[in-house]
Amino acid sequence: MTKFKIFTLHKSPSRDFQFSYCSSATSPLALKSLRQRPEEPQQSSIALPQTHNTESLCFDPRSFVSSLVQCQSHFQIKKVHALAITTAMIENLGVINKLIYIYAQHKAMADAYFLFFRMKERDNVSWSVIIGGFSKVGDNYNCLKTFKEFLLSGLPMDNYTLPFALRACRDTLSPNTGKEIHLLVYKFGLQCDVFISAAIVDMYSKCGHVEDARKVFDKMPKRDLVTWTVMISCYAECGSPEESMALFDRMKDNGIVPDKVSMVTVVFACAKLGAMHKAKMIRDYIWRRKFSLDVILGTAMIDMYAKCGSVDAAREIFDQMKEKNVISWSSMISAYGVHGRGREALQLFPQMLQSGIRPNRITFVSILSACSHSGLIEEGRQFFNSMERDYFVESDVKHYTCMVDLLGRAGRLDEVLELTERMKVDKDEGFWGAILGACRIHGHIGLAEKAAKNLLELGPRNSGYYVLLSNIYANAGKWEEVAKVRQMMTGRGVKKTPGWTWIEINNKLYQFIVGDKSHPQFKEIYEMLKLLVERLELAGYVPDTNFVLHDIDEELKAEFLYTHSEKLAIAFALIATAEDSAIRMTKNLRICGDCHTFIKMVSNIVQRNIVVRDSIRFHHFSNGSCSCGDYW
Repeated sequence: MTKFKIFTLHKSPSRDFQFSYCSSATSPLALKSLRQRPEEPQQSSIALPQTHNTESLCFDPRSFVSSLVQCQSHFQIKKVHALAITTAMIENLGVINKLIYIYAQHKAMADAYFLFFRMKERDNVSWSVIIGGFSKVGDNYNCLKTFKEFLLSGLPMDNYTLPFALRACRDTLSPNTGKEIHLLVYKFGLQCDVFISAAIVDMYSKCGHVEDARKVFDKMPKRDLVTWTVMISCYAECGSPEESMALFDRMKDNGIVPDKVSMVTVVFACAKLGAMHKAKMIRDYIWRRKFSLDVILGTAMIDMYAKCGSVDAAREIFDQMKEKNVISWSSMISAYGVHGRGREALQLFPQMLQSGIRPNRITFVSILSACSHSGLIEEGRQFFNSMERDYFVESDVKHYTCMVDLLGRAGRLDEVLELTERMKVDKDEGFWGAILGACRIHGHIGLAEKAAKNLLELGPRNSGYYVLLSNIYANAGKWEEVAKVRQMMTGRGVKKTPGWTWIEINNKLYQFIVGDKSHPQFKEIYEMLKLLVERLELAGYVPDTNFVLHDIDEELKAEFLYTHSEKLAIAFALIATAEDSAIRMTKNLRICGDCHTFIKMVSNIVQRNIVVRDSIRFHHFSNGSCSCGDYW
């Protein structure tokens, strides 16, 4: 048994890594942090080059390297390894580096590390191979541990080893460790290296440090397609899809031609943005480049069109796809669901089965969600009960959340309680939030307080849950409880997400907040809104002041409601668009009940179709009614 020291890696509370030494007496195959492999069958034989015999291998490093490249199993690598030991060729740096590399390629990291540890001499290739090996098998702990050893070796940094360490920081969401490595890049003068800079941008992006990623991106002397794609994805993931689309345009202007992989990222960003004119431009670009609608790109485009407000365009893409997988079918089912077309969503399920695709957990989340959005209680119950019985899909918390949402919207709170008591899976924020939402609709204070107690114990960062609870207390006139919830938000550092609405007019996006007067035409907008309210009041519109969470008189509440961002956006659209054109807008929060009633009546009075995407679903208003059937 060989005694040696290894690094152990400890996780700090900040999710970054700290290094320390510990002594160990163990064989390499017993390293707990390294993966084990089953024994290879003893009858396997090594595939040696036919042009070399065993004797020639003893003196020719190139023959050993050639033999290692031809190895197809762990057992074959072991035979070449044994031959290298008996012929002393193991002392050759090129041979041992290649041996470590081949072990790593076959995911035999215990053997690779033990061989690396016993090396008398190491060069940059040695370190790069072992660090890269740990990175490729997802062993980020040992990747960073070995990188620390590399720093202590005194060898110069290179653009092979650093990206692997940065990838480990990315995958473990360790931005502080990543920043330390970033400083090393400057120390060794490697900040202009394209590969290293791209890895830094990728690390900061995945860790949510958008500004740091953009600073590195802007300083790069040259950017390849991968780097542009990473930065575009970064903005989309972090809630700035408009920046993603601006970067896409800039990338094309710089002569960078996107491939299919980068277009998937752009499609994803457009889905986040929800702008139909951008979706059409992207579709046209994909058609011009003659990209085939494979499973990945096709499914992304289904999602894009659905989130841009056209489920029919999404269905056209779906029908054009020659190959579909379970995600493709689930995405199309989900698209119908969020647009309130639950029956059409359910019709896809048997078609999917007939095509030979088996449903999975995501499929049933899509199906149950579609039932919830359309109020299909019995159908939802049937699908929920059939999951394990007929399709061997175990129910998880997301499926239970869908059922709570479905039953809660329908006012069946007793059934919600029964479901809550018999479910065996752990309840999360989304589950308790769905119960709170049901209590908000039906004014059930007791159940709301029970849900709130369980929810707040989880310490949610989502301000929406606190606002829901405040809303319930406010409707019941419990202003002291409202104040307590707000104090809790302040104490936990949770800030209420401000509501905003943006609207797409003449291929341009305009954004409004409540009481907004920043638009250059704000006087005309408010004048139009005043006229609109007068017409609605004559038709019977009465502001629902229950949606104002302030202890103020009714007149002030009504005045506050009149300037909600959705109403300002509609007033602007009536000024700036043709009379027969549809109005499309997006709300970052769930639309309030008063605005929902307001928009229904507007669609009837001005005879315009109005499409609103809120944080939960799409609402298609026409002739005084909504596609949700007032069930949202």
